[in-house]
Amino acid sequence: MIDPAAPPTSDPIAELLTTYNELNSSSIDELTEIPSPLEFMRYVSRNRPFVVRGGASDWKATRTWSVDVLKERMAGMRVNVAITPKGTVPCALRRGGGGEGGSADRIRNADAPVKSEDGEMLLVKPWEEEQDFAQFMDFVIRQEGSGEMNGENITSSAVSTNPSAENDNLRNEYSELFTDVDPSIPFARIALQKAPEAINLWIGNSHSVTALHKDNYENIYVQIIGQKHFVLLPPLAYACVNEREMGPASYVRGEGKGELLVKREDGGRVPFALWDPDGLGGEGTRYSGLARPVRVSLGKGDMLYLPALWHDMEFGGSFYPFCGFARNVALGAVVD
Repeated sequence: MIDPAAPPTSDPIAELLTTYNELNSSSIDELTEIPSPLEFMRYVSRNRPFVVRGGASDWKATRTWSVDVLKERMAGMRVNVAITPKGTVPCALRRGGGGEGGSADRIRNADAPVKSEDGEMLLVKPWEEEQDFAQFMDFVIRQEGSGEMNGENITSSAVSTNPSAENDNLRNEYSELFTDVDPSIPFARIALQKAPEAINLWIGNSHSVTALHKDNYENIYVQIIGQKHFVLLPPLAYACVNEREMGPASYVRGEGKGELLVKREDGGRVPFALWDPDGLGGEGTRYSGLARPVRVSLGKGDMLYLPALWHDMEFGGSFYPFCGFARNVALGAVVD
Protein backbone atom coordinates (compact mmCIF):
# COMPACT_ATOMS: atom_id res chain seq x y z
CA MET A 1 0.00 0.00 0.00
CA ILE A 2 1.29 3.45 -0.90
CA ASP A 3 2.27 5.77 1.92
CA PRO A 4 0.47 9.08 1.20
CA ALA A 5 3.30 10.94 2.95
CA ALA A 6 5.94 9.50 0.65
CA PRO A 7 7.51 11.67 -2.09
CA PRO A 8 5.71 11.70 -5.46
CA THR A 9 6.57 8.83 -7.77
CA SER A 10 6.20 8.34 -11.48
CA ASP A 11 3.02 6.32 -10.92
CA PRO A 12 0.34 8.36 -12.80
CA ILE A 13 -2.58 6.94 -10.77
CA ALA A 14 -0.90 7.84 -7.48
CA GLU A 15 -0.15 11.32 -8.81
CA LEU A 16 -3.76 11.74 -9.95
CA LEU A 17 -5.16 10.73 -6.55
CA THR A 18 -2.70 12.97 -4.73
CA THR A 19 -3.55 15.94 -6.95
CA TYR A 20 -7.29 15.34 -6.46
CA ASN A 21 -6.83 15.31 -2.69
CA GLU A 22 -4.90 18.56 -2.84
CA LEU A 23 -7.61 20.27 -4.89
CA ASN A 24 -10.68 18.87 -3.11
CA SER A 25 -11.63 18.97 0.55
CA SER A 26 -12.32 15.79 2.51
CA SER A 27 -15.49 17.48 3.79
CA ILE A 28 -18.53 18.60 1.81
CA ASP A 29 -20.54 21.81 1.70
CA GLU A 30 -23.25 22.21 4.34
CA LEU A 31 -26.11 24.44 3.21
CA THR A 32 -28.59 26.09 5.57
CA GLU A 33 -31.35 26.53 2.98
CA ILE A 34 -32.70 24.62 0.00
CA PRO A 35 -30.64 25.34 -3.15
CA SER A 36 -32.20 26.71 -6.32
CA PRO A 37 -32.23 24.44 -9.40
CA LEU A 38 -29.30 26.45 -10.81
CA GLU A 39 -27.30 26.08 -7.60
CA PHE A 40 -28.05 22.34 -7.59
CA MET A 41 -26.87 21.95 -11.20
CA ARG A 42 -23.56 23.53 -10.26
CA TYR A 43 -23.00 20.69 -7.79
CA VAL A 44 -24.13 18.12 -10.39
CA SER A 45 -21.69 19.53 -12.97
CA ARG A 46 -18.85 19.38 -10.42
CA ASN A 47 -19.96 15.91 -9.27
CA ARG A 48 -19.78 16.98 -5.61
CA PRO A 49 -22.18 16.01 -2.81
CA PHE A 50 -23.67 18.45 -0.29
CA VAL A 51 -25.87 18.46 2.82
CA VAL A 52 -28.86 20.71 3.50
CA ARG A 53 -29.22 20.96 7.27
CA GLY A 54 -32.90 20.96 8.19
CA GLY A 55 -33.91 20.86 4.52
CA ALA A 56 -36.91 18.63 5.27
CA SER A 57 -37.74 19.92 8.75
CA ASP A 58 -41.16 21.13 7.57
CA TRP A 59 -42.22 17.77 6.09
CA LYS A 60 -45.20 16.19 7.84
CA ALA A 61 -43.19 12.97 8.25
CA THR A 62 -40.36 14.78 10.03
CA ARG A 63 -42.81 16.58 12.33
CA THR A 64 -45.12 13.68 13.20
CA TRP A 65 -43.56 10.25 12.67
CA SER A 66 -42.76 8.04 15.64
CA VAL A 67 -42.82 4.29 16.19
CA ASP A 68 -46.32 4.44 17.66
CA VAL A 69 -47.65 6.64 14.85
CA LEU A 70 -46.23 4.34 12.18
CA LYS A 71 -47.59 1.20 13.85
CA GLU A 72 -51.04 2.80 14.01
CA ARG A 73 -50.94 3.93 10.37
CA MET A 74 -49.67 0.56 9.14
CA ALA A 75 -51.83 -1.60 11.43
CA GLY A 76 -52.60 -5.00 9.90
CA MET A 77 -50.31 -4.48 6.89
CA ARG A 78 -47.50 -6.76 5.80
CA VAL A 79 -44.23 -5.46 4.37
CA ASN A 80 -41.24 -6.93 2.62
CA VAL A 81 -38.15 -7.20 4.82
CA ALA A 82 -34.52 -8.05 4.08
CA ILE A 83 -32.80 -10.51 6.42
CA THR A 84 -29.08 -11.26 6.75
CA PRO A 85 -27.03 -13.25 9.27
CA LYS A 86 -25.70 -11.02 12.05
CA GLY A 87 -22.00 -10.45 11.70
CA THR A 88 -21.86 -10.92 7.92
CA VAL A 89 -18.81 -9.03 6.65
CA PRO A 90 -16.94 -8.85 3.35
CA CYS A 91 -14.65 -11.82 2.78
CA ALA A 92 -16.19 -13.89 5.54
CA LEU A 93 -18.74 -16.68 5.28
CA ARG A 94 -20.07 -16.46 8.81
CA ARG A 95 -20.00 -19.56 10.99
CA GLY A 96 -21.18 -19.50 14.57
CA GLY A 97 -19.70 -16.50 16.37
CA GLY A 98 -17.91 -14.61 13.63
CA GLY A 99 -15.74 -15.53 10.70
CA GLU A 100 -12.51 -14.70 9.04
CA GLY A 101 -11.66 -11.37 7.58
CA GLY A 102 -13.73 -8.91 9.62
CA SER A 103 -15.54 -7.80 12.73
CA ALA A 104 -18.62 -9.72 13.83
CA ASP A 105 -20.48 -6.58 14.93
CA ARG A 106 -20.80 -5.26 11.37
CA ILE A 107 -24.21 -6.32 9.99
CA ARG A 108 -24.59 -6.10 6.21
CA ASN A 109 -28.24 -5.44 5.40
CA ALA A 110 -27.90 -5.29 1.59
CA ASP A 111 -25.98 -7.14 -1.10
CA ALA A 112 -22.48 -7.86 0.22
CA PRO A 113 -19.35 -9.83 -0.74
CA VAL A 114 -19.01 -13.21 0.98
CA LYS A 115 -16.26 -15.79 0.55
CA SER A 116 -17.65 -19.26 -0.11
CA GLU A 117 -16.29 -22.45 1.42
CA ASP A 118 -14.20 -23.08 -1.71
CA GLY A 119 -12.71 -19.57 -1.58
CA GLU A 120 -14.76 -17.97 -4.37
CA MET A 121 -16.05 -14.43 -3.78
CA LEU A 122 -19.84 -14.21 -4.13
CA LEU A 123 -22.13 -11.17 -4.09
CA VAL A 124 -24.90 -12.33 -1.78
CA LYS A 125 -28.36 -10.78 -1.64
CA PRO A 126 -30.43 -10.80 1.58
CA TRP A 127 -33.23 -13.27 2.17
CA GLU A 128 -36.57 -11.48 1.69
CA GLU A 129 -39.88 -12.33 3.28
CA GLU A 130 -43.12 -10.64 4.30
CA GLN A 131 -43.77 -9.78 7.93
CA ASP A 132 -46.45 -7.96 9.86
CA PHE A 133 -45.33 -4.34 10.11
CA ALA A 134 -45.96 -4.01 13.85
CA GLN A 135 -44.04 -7.20 14.62
CA PHE A 136 -41.17 -6.05 12.40
CA MET A 137 -41.02 -2.69 14.21
CA ASP A 138 -41.06 -4.42 17.60
CA PHE A 139 -38.07 -6.53 16.54
CA VAL A 140 -36.10 -3.50 15.29
CA ILE A 141 -36.72 -1.56 18.50
CA ARG A 142 -36.02 -4.55 20.75
CA GLN A 143 -32.75 -5.29 18.98
CA GLU A 144 -31.68 -1.65 19.20
CA GLY A 145 -32.46 -1.45 22.90
CA SER A 146 -30.82 -4.73 23.88
CA GLY A 147 -27.76 -4.46 21.65
CA GLU A 148 -28.17 -8.18 20.99
CA MET A 149 -25.70 -9.23 18.28
CA ASN A 150 -26.66 -12.89 17.79
CA GLY A 151 -29.09 -14.35 15.29
CA GLU A 152 -30.22 -12.18 12.36
CA ASN A 153 -30.63 -8.57 11.31
CA ILE A 154 -33.88 -7.41 9.71
CA THR A 155 -34.52 -4.21 7.79
CA SER A 156 -37.31 -2.97 5.54
CA SER A 157 -36.02 -1.18 2.49
CA ALA A 158 -35.63 -1.05 -1.24
CA VAL A 159 -31.90 -0.50 -0.82
CA SER A 160 -29.84 -2.77 -3.02
CA THR A 161 -26.45 -2.50 -4.63
CA ASN A 162 -28.18 -3.55 -7.86
CA PRO A 163 -30.05 -0.55 -9.36
CA SER A 164 -32.58 -2.85 -11.03
CA ALA A 165 -33.77 -3.86 -7.56
CA GLU A 166 -34.90 -0.36 -6.54
CA ASN A 167 -38.58 -1.13 -6.01
CA ASP A 168 -40.06 2.30 -5.22
CA ASN A 169 -41.49 0.96 -1.98
CA LEU A 170 -42.72 4.28 -0.55
CA ARG A 171 -45.15 4.64 -3.46
CA ASN A 172 -46.16 0.98 -3.27
CA GLU A 173 -46.22 -1.07 -0.08
CA TYR A 174 -45.80 2.06 2.08
CA SER A 175 -48.28 4.16 0.09
CA GLU A 176 -50.23 4.81 3.32
CA LEU A 177 -47.27 6.96 4.44
CA PHE A 178 -46.41 8.55 1.10
CA THR A 179 -48.65 11.60 1.64
CA ASP A 180 -46.43 12.60 4.59
CA VAL A 181 -43.38 13.28 2.40
CA ASP A 182 -42.89 15.58 -0.57
CA PRO A 183 -43.62 13.66 -3.81
CA SER A 184 -40.37 14.96 -5.31
CA ILE A 185 -37.41 17.18 -4.49
CA PRO A 186 -38.35 20.31 -6.51
CA PHE A 187 -34.83 21.68 -7.04
CA ALA A 188 -33.68 18.30 -8.42
CA ARG A 189 -36.85 17.65 -10.45
CA ILE A 190 -36.61 21.06 -12.16
CA ALA A 191 -32.85 20.93 -12.75
CA LEU A 192 -32.80 17.36 -14.10
CA GLN A 193 -36.12 17.79 -15.94
CA LYS A 194 -37.27 14.48 -14.55
CA ALA A 195 -39.42 13.18 -11.69
CA PRO A 196 -37.83 10.64 -9.33
CA GLU A 197 -37.32 7.18 -10.78
CA ALA A 198 -37.89 5.70 -7.33
CA ILE A 199 -38.77 6.89 -3.84
CA ASN A 200 -37.70 4.39 -1.22
CA LEU A 201 -38.11 4.11 2.54
CA TRP A 202 -35.48 2.43 4.74
CA ILE A 203 -36.31 1.28 8.28
CA GLY A 204 -33.71 -0.37 10.48
CA ASN A 205 -31.54 0.22 13.52
CA SER A 206 -28.03 1.41 14.35
CA HIS A 207 -26.46 -2.05 13.92
CA SER A 208 -27.01 -2.18 10.16
CA VAL A 209 -24.27 -1.35 7.66
CA THR A 210 -24.27 -1.49 3.87
CA ALA A 211 -21.14 -2.61 2.06
CA LEU A 212 -19.26 -0.01 0.02
CA HIS A 213 -21.21 0.33 -3.24
CA LYS A 214 -22.21 2.72 -6.02
CA ASP A 215 -25.13 3.12 -8.43
CA ASN A 216 -26.19 5.12 -11.47
CA TYR A 217 -28.68 7.40 -9.71
CA GLU A 218 -28.48 10.98 -8.54
CA ASN A 219 -29.56 10.16 -4.97
CA ILE A 220 -31.09 12.49 -2.41
CA TYR A 221 -31.40 11.08 1.10
CA VAL A 222 -33.71 12.60 3.72
CA GLN A 223 -33.37 11.66 7.38
CA ILE A 224 -36.80 11.49 9.06
CA ILE A 225 -35.97 10.09 12.52
CA GLY A 226 -32.68 9.43 14.28
CA GLN A 227 -29.27 9.64 12.62
CA LYS A 228 -27.49 8.05 9.68
CA HIS A 229 -23.75 8.03 9.00
CA PHE A 230 -22.16 7.83 5.55
CA VAL A 231 -18.64 7.20 4.26
CA LEU A 232 -18.29 8.54 0.71
CA LEU A 233 -15.66 8.14 -2.01
CA PRO A 234 -15.61 9.95 -5.39
CA PRO A 235 -15.52 7.99 -8.67
CA LEU A 236 -11.84 8.88 -9.02
CA ALA A 237 -11.13 6.58 -6.06
CA TYR A 238 -12.02 3.56 -8.20
CA ALA A 239 -8.39 2.45 -8.06
CA CYS A 240 -8.65 2.28 -4.24
CA VAL A 241 -11.78 0.16 -3.77
CA ASN A 242 -10.54 -3.13 -5.28
CA GLU A 243 -13.54 -3.85 -7.47
CA ARG A 244 -13.79 -7.52 -8.45
CA GLU A 245 -16.26 -9.54 -10.47
CA MET A 246 -18.25 -11.92 -8.26
CA GLY A 247 -20.72 -14.69 -8.86
CA PRO A 248 -24.35 -13.98 -7.85
CA ALA A 249 -25.85 -15.66 -4.79
CA SER A 250 -28.61 -15.21 -2.22
CA TYR A 251 -29.32 -16.17 1.36
CA VAL A 252 -32.07 -18.80 1.61
CA ARG A 253 -33.87 -20.32 4.57
CA GLY A 254 -33.03 -23.82 5.63
CA GLU A 255 -35.88 -26.26 6.23
CA GLY A 256 -38.71 -24.79 8.23
CA LYS A 257 -37.50 -21.56 9.81
CA GLY A 258 -33.91 -22.72 9.69
CA GLU A 259 -30.68 -20.73 9.52
CA LEU A 260 -29.77 -18.67 6.50
CA LEU A 261 -27.62 -20.46 3.95
CA VAL A 262 -25.79 -19.12 0.88
CA LYS A 263 -27.16 -20.40 -2.44
CA ARG A 264 -25.37 -19.72 -5.71
CA GLU A 265 -27.47 -18.34 -8.57
CA ASP A 266 -27.26 -18.46 -12.33
CA GLY A 267 -26.33 -15.29 -14.15
CA GLY A 268 -23.38 -13.15 -15.10
CA ARG A 269 -20.69 -12.07 -12.69
CA VAL A 270 -21.20 -8.71 -10.98
CA PRO A 271 -18.48 -6.09 -10.29
CA PHE A 272 -18.35 -5.01 -6.63
CA ALA A 273 -15.91 -3.27 -4.28
CA LEU A 274 -14.06 -5.35 -1.67
CA TRP A 275 -12.35 -2.57 0.31
CA ASP A 276 -13.69 -1.34 3.66
CA PRO A 277 -12.46 2.24 4.28
CA ASP A 278 -12.54 1.59 8.03
CA GLY A 279 -10.29 -1.44 7.75
CA LEU A 280 -12.79 -3.85 9.33
CA GLY A 281 -12.71 -6.48 6.61
CA GLY A 282 -12.12 -6.70 2.89
CA GLU A 283 -9.00 -6.15 0.83
CA GLY A 284 -7.59 -2.87 -0.40
CA THR A 285 -5.23 -2.10 -3.27
CA ARG A 286 -1.82 -0.47 -3.37
CA TYR A 287 -3.67 2.83 -3.82
CA SER A 288 -6.14 2.51 -0.94
CA GLY A 289 -3.91 4.50 1.39
CA LEU A 290 -4.31 7.51 -0.92
CA ALA A 291 -8.10 7.58 -0.61
CA ARG A 292 -9.61 10.40 1.47
CA PRO A 293 -13.12 9.24 2.48
CA VAL A 294 -15.72 11.93 3.15
CA ARG A 295 -17.67 11.28 6.35
CA VAL A 296 -21.15 12.75 6.78
CA SER A 297 -23.77 12.38 9.51
CA LEU A 298 -27.43 13.23 8.94
CA GLY A 299 -29.79 14.26 11.72
CA LYS A 300 -33.55 14.68 11.74
CA GLY A 301 -34.70 16.69 8.71
CA ASP A 302 -31.30 16.78 6.95
CA MET A 303 -30.86 16.11 3.22
CA LEU A 304 -27.82 14.63 1.47
CA TYR A 305 -27.20 14.86 -2.28
CA LEU A 306 -25.04 11.94 -3.44
CA PRO A 307 -23.96 12.16 -7.10
CA ALA A 308 -24.16 9.17 -9.41
CA LEU A 309 -21.24 6.71 -9.30
CA TRP A 310 -19.94 7.87 -5.91
CA HIS A 311 -19.20 4.95 -3.61
CA ASP A 312 -20.95 5.04 -0.25
CA MET A 313 -21.15 2.96 2.89
CA GLU A 314 -24.05 3.55 5.28
CA PHE A 315 -24.02 3.00 9.03
CA GLY A 316 -27.07 2.50 11.21
CA GLY A 317 -29.77 5.07 11.79
CA SER A 318 -33.54 4.92 11.92
CA PHE A 319 -35.93 5.95 9.15
CA TYR A 320 -35.11 7.73 5.93
CA PRO A 321 -36.57 7.89 2.43
CA PHE A 322 -34.48 8.66 -0.59
CA CYS A 323 -35.28 9.74 -4.13
CA GLY A 324 -33.30 8.34 -7.05
CA PHE A 325 -33.18 10.52 -10.15
CA ALA A 326 -31.77 9.21 -13.39
CA ARG A 327 -29.10 11.45 -14.86
CA ASN A 328 -31.02 12.44 -17.95
CA VAL A 329 -28.38 12.07 -20.65
CA ALA A 330 -25.41 9.77 -20.24
CA LEU A 331 -26.87 7.54 -17.54
CA GLY A 332 -30.51 7.64 -18.51
CA ALA A 333 -30.27 4.45 -20.55
CA VAL A 334 -28.74 2.24 -17.87
CA VAL A 335 -31.30 2.61 -15.08
CA ASP A 336 -34.83 1.25 -14.89
